[in-house]
Amino acid sequence: MTQPYVNIDIENGVGTIEFFHPAHNSLPGDILAKLAQTIDDAGNNDDIKVIVLKSGRDRTFCAGASFKELITINDAETGKVFFSGFANVINAMRKCPKFIIGRVQGKTVGGGVGVASATDYCMATQYASIKLSELNVGIGPFVVGPAVERKIGLSAMSQIAIDANTFYSAEWAKEKGLFTHVFEDIETLDAEVKAFAEHLCTYNPEAMREMKKVFWQGTEDWDTLLAERAVISGRLVLSEFTKETLKRFK
Repeated sequence: MTQPYVNIDIENGVGTIEFFHPAHNSLPGDILAKLAQTIDDAGNNDDIKVIVLKSGRDRTFCAGASFKELITINDAETGKVFFSGFANVINAMRKCPKFIIGRVQGKTVGGGVGVASATDYCMATQYASIKLSELNVGIGPFVVGPAVERKIGLSAMSQIAIDANTFYSAEWAKEKGLFTHVFEDIETLDAEVKAFAEHLCTYNPEAMREMKKVFWQGTEDWDTLLAERAVISGRLVLSEFTKETLKRFK
């Protein structure tokens, strides 16, 4: 399948949400909206006890937001809407009453790092290097920053945000707390994710729901915070610096 999609499959109490876009899993606004809604729906589905979040194919986990859409932004309101895409996904993950396990099979960039950071437990392969590339085009990881900082700390987040041209290894991400395990290949990753998710389904759902509240305590203002951050990015994308930079990518 080469068309973009968001699918959910439910088996043995595990709801596996898979997103895909042929452009290295870079996500346009409509796919981000569908992903956020699918997470909301899964959180309210009594047949689902645990959620697994993954992307399609075997290479890039997520290359961030759609660059094709980014270069068409010509006003602040459109910019705000564009940068709210990942904000809405992160907030859906934050509010979801069920544990979300991340399955990261390959490189992840920008907004994709934010999604990985917003999972409650994230497993990866050795190929899952990460990069916050936003400063390269004259903006910054404002929207995903709170999720990344919450997971790996301000020092590590600032390191990869400033060093915007470097991929950091999966082992580095594991040392900083983003990934819980790093496996040699996708086959091993998938087997471990499946076994772990099915084991979590044997836990008391009410206990997991209460633990999720504890894990995310202190983020209650993120609806407002991430919206404010989207405004900042929406303004910066209209700057002469960013417009000149984006011309080189057309």
